[in-house]
Amino acid sequence: METTDARLRDLEAQAFRTGRTLAEHSTKLGEIETQQRTAFSNIDSLGDAIGAPGERTITQRLDSIEGELSDVKGELGDVKRLLAALLRAQGLDPDQT
Repeated sequence: METTDARLRDLEAQAFRTGRTLAEHSTKLGEIETQQRTAFSNIDSLGDAIGAPGERTITQRLDSIEGELSDVKGELGDVKRLLAALLRAQGLDPDQT
């Protein structure tokens, strides 16, 4: 009977160690999946920003970005002028606020 009890304790201990090892591996796999998902997302984002190979030259891409920035600057200038006009309409000097 003692031999059976000892053998059962050994099997339980081995099962516990195996379960713990599997849980550790599962955790590591989850971390790796998260890292891969992040890496692939970053690659996709870069691919979207750059475009397909041969689609446009780097100069064309930079010109496109520059044009978009110019449009944004123009829109910000319009907003600034609108806010200045609203301040003046309120009797406030935009240069003083």
